[in-house]
Amino acid sequence: MTTIGLLHPGEMGAGLGGALADRGHTVLWLPEGRSRATAERAAGAGLTSTGSLSDLLGRAEVVLSVCPPQAAPAVAASVASDGFGGLVVDANAIAPRTVRTVAATVTAAGATFVDGGIIGLAPQPGSAGGPRLYLSGEPGSPAAAQVAALFDGTAVTACLVDGGVGAASAVKMAYAAWTKGSAALLLAARALARTERVEGTLLAEWGASQPQLAARTENAARSAAAKGWRWDPEMTEIAAAMADAGLPDGFHQAAAEVFRCAPRADPAGLAETAPGDVVELVLEALAGEHLD
Repeated sequence: MTTIGLLHPGEMGAGLGGALADRGHTVLWLPEGRSRATAERAAGAGLTSTGSLSDLLGRAEVVLSVCPPQAAPAVAASVASDGFGGLVVDANAIAPRTVRTVAATVTAAGATFVDGGIIGLAPQPGSAGGPRLYLSGEPGSPAAAQVAALFDGTAVTACLVDGGVGAASAVKMAYAAWTKGSAALLLAARALARTERVEGTLLAEWGASQPQLAARTENAARSAAAKGWRWDPEMTEIAAAMADAGLPDGFHQAAAEVFRCAPRADPAGLAETAPGDVVELVLEALAGEHLD
């Protein structure tokens, strides 16, 4: 079994860490500076706390980084500054150019690097279903396959991607460009109708020709309120990936702005809020300032 350092156990990170712990691996995490909610997630996932980053890195053979996109370079720098020489897996929603910068940071300090991209919901205890973890590494290196093997027998499906460092992140960027980008577009379209005072007519037309959009709007609003603070920088990373590929980046710069404007709701309170009220909360933030 392998000792894995997890930086840092949010909802997805704790889910992955819990799957690894259930498999028999030791999964370390660092409580310092983390919230009570994070500590409760870590405890529920069976993770092992450590006293310092140096302690975690000194004991771990593999470091798994699962954090908000904007924090990925800083997490990599903290690992490199300690001279970690094991295997680093960056599984964050970042552009290929960003992941290559992260890779250069940790490999310069002596580590081996694997690029990761997660698609799907966090695995839940006792559930057979889980996300796909796409993995890519340096051509000819067995490191990505070694990481995939850690998840054998878990609810996480590890998928190897050819193309070197950046390929797994490119899969994630392309996938989220539609799933999360279209959510932002849907919210913006309804905000436009509200601002122009034709929202009722639009909703009637959706009911006649696009009946699935009512539920999709509710899901988009709930996600924007709960996760917009994470999706804003993720859309910015997708825009960078698009620009680097010679494609228009404006779609996702605008999506980032939509999520940036969304109110950041308390998760506990949001769970008790009716879907229609969540839609109102988000649309008011997007369009309310333009109304008389």
